[in-house]
Order: sequence, then structure tokens, then C-alpha cells
Amino acid sequence: MYAVRRPSRSHFVPVRGLPYHVREWGEPQAGQPPLVLVHGWMDVSASWQFVVDALPDDRWIVAPDWRGFGLTRAEPAPDAYWFPDYLGDLDGLLDHFSPDVPVDLVGHSMGGNVAMMFGGVRPQRLRRLVNLEGFGMPETRPAQAPERYAQWLDGLKALRQGDMALKDYDSAEGVASRLMKTNPRLPRDKADWLARHWAEPGPDGRWRILGDPAHKVTSAHLYQTPEALAVYARITAPTLSIVASDDSLGQWWKGRYTLDQYQERLTHVPDVHHARVSDAGHMLHHDQPAAVAALIADFLA
Repeated sequence: MYAVRRPSRSHFVPVRGLPYHVREWGEPQAGQPPLVLVHGWMDVSASWQFVVDALPDDRWIVAPDWRGFGLTRAEPAPDAYWFPDYLGDLDGLLDHFSPDVPVDLVGHSMGGNVAMMFGGVRPQRLRRLVNLEGFGMPETRPAQAPERYAQWLDGLKALRQGDMALKDYDSAEGVASRLMKTNPRLPRDKADWLARHWAEPGPDGRWRILGDPAHKVTSAHLYQTPEALAVYARITAPTLSIVASDDSLGQWWKGRYTLDQYQERLTHVPDVHHARVSDAGHMLHHDQPAAVAALIADFLA
């Protein structure tokens, strides 16, 4: 099992009517903003542990489980999730942890998308911004709207019928094997540790992923690239975009959205820097945590 170097403290914070689960490392220090880490889709705050262990010890670090992931449970359970809610949740979390001091914000994947949008909507709340493979989505056209709304309605029905239920596992080791299948670079010791935070056993002894299946319902709203670029243009914090050597964007979208197009979008960010992590895929904070931590620490210094 992976040996944690810096154990986290786990507690709950009231945010917009939800008991929000948050992990903390280190202690607040006068004159130093918190480092806030936000995870991606179908992930959890504990996913940052490997990077935290590789960062300097003097940072106060805060990492939430987004609503419907990890231990942040939405009650009653919704049948769909809306992207603006993540912005509202993050705003509420910063009201709690750093109401008056701009923070350093790092986001991965979906969390990177949230971080980028938040950086333009609330520019005064960020000192530095780091985006790990938060690419946004392919450009859409208005003509796609009718089909998208129908897809959303079909998704709601499929959720009610149980067709979107997440697979469960007979043991934590089974969860770990699933994580390693998805990411062949993830070593067994880290997979075994992460599995016990990514899932939990139910009354029947089966291990279930800590993610609400409603997250699988396709959004009713089209991704509006012009809106995203308008928000990017308002980011005032120096911004670091980190990508992995594996082109996960190309693997996902098969030419519908490319890394070059993503880099073009980033030209709208006033102060943007770029970095690339070798021998890494989309879960680069698992694949090369020391390299990712070094890039973050250097940029935030």
C-alpha cells in the first residue's frame, strides 16, 4: 500500500445547503494564501494526495469533493448536474476558507474547466491559476440544440430506469484493478490506496464508486465557445496550462477538437504559460506527481 507522507484532515463545510467534504493539509499561515486543488469528473479530493506528498511542506492546502462525488452527497439526489453549480460551490468554499485573500487555484480536467471559468468570473479571487488538462469541449452549433435537449431527456429516463448505474466490485482490490485498467501507468500500491477513497463498501459488502450516476446524464446545454473565450479574456491571474505527453484530447474527440485548437483558445488568456509532462496521460497527477508538483511549486513561488 502507498505510504502517505502528509496525511490529510477530513471534515465537512456547509456550502449552499450541502455538507461539503473537504480535505486539508498543513495549517493557515499569516500572509500566505491557501492552495486550493479541485478534482475532475468521477474523481475525488484524495486523488491529489500523491502531488501533495511531493509539494513543499509549508503550504496550507484545501481540496473539496465536488457535489455528487466522494463524500459530498447531494440530498435529495438530483437527476442532473449543472456546470454553474460548481462555480457557485467554489465561490462558497472560498468565502469559508479565504474570504479576503486571493487564493492559488489548481484544477484537473473538469476541475480545470471550472478553475478557468471561475478565474474570469471572479478574477479578484485568484492570485495564480494552474490548469491540468482542463480543455473545455468541442465547439457546437445552434442547430445541435434540438438533438441535445432530446438527448438530455433520454438520459433522465435512462437514469430513472437504472441504466446508468455504476459498476460495483467485490473488493477494494477489484476497484484498484479497475483503476489500473483505466490508467496502466498507475502502480499497484497507489491504486490500492486510491481505491479505498474512490469507492466504499455497502451493506452487502460490494464496493461502490463514490460518484452519482446522474453525472453521466449529458448536459442539456451546448458548450458555448464564444462565451468561454469571453470569460478567459477576463482572467487576471497568471495562468499555467499543463498538458501530458499523451494526446488525450485527440484520443477522446478523434479530430472533432484538437490540442492545437485548445492552444488557440488559450491565446485569449492575458497572461498564460505552458508546460508539458513527459511519460504521462490524462491522469498526469497520478502518472508523474513529482513532475507536476515541481511545475506547480515553481509557478506559485
